[in-house]
Amino acid sequence: MKNFSTVSTRLAWAVLFVAVPLAASAAPVCEFRPDAPDQHVVVKGDTLWDIARTFLRKPWCWPTVWGMNRDEIANPHWIYPGQVIWFDRAAGRLRLGQQLSPGLNNPSTQKLTPRVRTEALGKDAVPSIPPGVIEPFLTQPLIIEDDELKGAPRIFATQEGRVFLGKGDKAYVRGELGGNTSFQVFRPGAPLKDPVTRQVIGHEAFYLGTLKLQAEAKGGSDVHTFTVASAAQEMGKGDQLRAVPPAPMQNYAPHPPAQPVEARVVAIYGGVTHAGQNQIVSINRGKLDGLDIGAVLQLYHAGRTVSDSTAQKSWFGRAQQVKLPDEEVGSLFIFRTFKHISYGLIMQVTAPVEVGDVAKSPE
Repeated sequence: MKNFSTVSTRLAWAVLFVAVPLAASAAPVCEFRPDAPDQHVVVKGDTLWDIARTFLRKPWCWPTVWGMNRDEIANPHWIYPGQVIWFDRAAGRLRLGQQLSPGLNNPSTQKLTPRVRTEALGKDAVPSIPPGVIEPFLTQPLIIEDDELKGAPRIFATQEGRVFLGKGDKAYVRGELGGNTSFQVFRPGAPLKDPVTRQVIGHEAFYLGTLKLQAEAKGGSDVHTFTVASAAQEMGKGDQLRAVPPAPMQNYAPHPPAQPVEARVVAIYGGVTHAGQNQIVSINRGKLDGLDIGAVLQLYHAGRTVSDSTAQKSWFGRAQQVKLPDEEVGSLFIFRTFKHISYGLIMQVTAPVEVGDVAKSPE
């Protein structure tokens, strides 16, 4: 296996951690499933989340039981189809290796060698979550925060006065480019309000396509000439630009946030009112609030406030108002973060998720 150092031509082992007994772990407590298998052969189509759920009660405990540091959480390109994850029940730990040759089917008798980390990112490495579901959300501006709208370059004129632009057409743009040459075109949509404060924290954005700089403004002019590189929808005067972001890392290990986070669901992609497994939502917390890619939050229906008719009424004859506990309904995998907004993929739910539902650090 070219991504691992080996000392034997017959077997490549990688010892990733020596776990402390789970009962002695610091909160949150991570436990193996009682029905966890002795081994799991990694196959194409597996995800880190699926494999973690095979062994653990809580998949977000994955980094804890593997003893991963922050760098390894952010870049876990070390599991490939054909490898085997062994569950050493006596030691309470997992080991990663290759399938054994005939006659070498007892991993406990094999000499284990430390894993040597490499930076080679194999295209076949197991992803964290299904990549096809989140692909459009990794680079396209489907949510724009308020500060991105201020001063964003904009199309103010089109080639030959055309109403709409297509691939290859020229667009004339005003605004600061910041040294960038490739831009995404978007049209701001409905405002997104924080479910708690009711303040506008961003806008839905309709992705229209991309522009490529042809000629930057010169000689005191502030007019830049662009060419339409791609057109997903019709674009024209008034539409705004943002620089094409660098391709984000997609393969982060599921883990709890580094600090306590409590958020609310702001919007559900597609304009629907309820969301289920493998649907995408946005929440009102982002990287400045302690979230990073791969962070897992628990989803709750916010407890309703009801009247307690069994309690003694107030001096004014009113029944006491009591808030019911929040009810856990699933988990959310954060795969893209902005300053105060994040995209999350619903991994598993027991009830539909709604705008205003709570998303907070695992307990």
